[in-house]
Amino acid sequence: MTFCFASNAQVGINPNSSTADPSAMLDVQSNDKGFLMPRMTQSDMDAIPTPANGLMVFNTDDNKFYAYLSNDGRWRALMFEDETNLTIPTTGYSTPTTYPGLTAVWSDEFNGEVLDGTKWNYQIGDGCPDLCGWGNNELQHYKEKNVILHNGCLVIEAKEEVQGSSNYTSARINTHNKFSMNYGRVDIRANLPVGQGIWPALWMLGDNISSVGWPQCGEIDIMEMIGGSGQENTIHGTTHWYDNGFPAYYGGSTTLNTGIFNDEFHVFSIVWNSQNIIWYLDDVQFHIIDITPPLLNEIQGDFHFLINLAVGGNWPGSPDGTTFFSQYLIVDYIRVFE
Repeated sequence: MTFCFASNAQVGINPNSSTADPSAMLDVQSNDKGFLMPRMTQSDMDAIPTPANGLMVFNTDDNKFYAYLSNDGRWRALMFEDETNLTIPTTGYSTPTTYPGLTAVWSDEFNGEVLDGTKWNYQIGDGCPDLCGWGNNELQHYKEKNVILHNGCLVIEAKEEVQGSSNYTSARINTHNKFSMNYGRVDIRANLPVGQGIWPALWMLGDNISSVGWPQCGEIDIMEMIGGSGQENTIHGTTHWYDNGFPAYYGGSTTLNTGIFNDEFHVFSIVWNSQNIIWYLDDVQFHIIDITPPLLNEIQGDFHFLINLAVGGNWPGSPDGTTFFSQYLIVDYIRVFE
């Protein structure tokens, strides 16, 4: 089976040939959600068989390609799964670019065409061999290609596709050795995905993780959400540390009065000083922790940022028949003030 692109407006498929088949060409066009659909007549639509009788799914390197065998015996394009359900919200909460008594020290507005490599690193793979499942029995394989910049936003896409031993792919980026902070305010404006088994996170780890490991390095979760019915209106903010030989954590949560976090943008913030960390959703406080006890000393160091979209794991559980892919974590900006 081969694909043939005659131009930006045509795609051909011949499942039985190693060469392109010009007779299989079919014009396609973009729509406002970013995917390609054929210009099909009603007779073409009537000719689409049931999946058991001819609908085929072909995985290319980046996309999922659907085709069907029409009544005239030709394979015809149905769609590419490439940002098929990606919509950037146009509404939601925003925060200012300045605050009295604070200085803006670092940010990313994601206005370029590619991720800024001077600010971010990609983490690739499934965590193996040292941390298979990324320590949480997660199911995804992280890939660089699942990160794009689109309409001034960072977009991390979780796909249902096979990569190695994983049935899902997604992405995870961090600022380790490129930017760290110790005390200040962080604002992250983001729109969250949905679905059972979907687990977006905006978080921080201590810079000394390579030398002391986790949880001795400390962890600050600015925002986590667990997808699934009845949970997509609630976020969590948590701190993790090491307590006399055991992992310890303390967290809080908040729930929207109406709607879910996929409806529009929200701003997830922390204000961190030597005494405490305070969590905010859209500038409304929902959690605080006192970090002055000696056992929380690791929360007083330098921390870097991580943004990822996990699939499955100990906390959310696995996707099920209600989970729709692709899913997107969309970040408008991240801003740091000290």
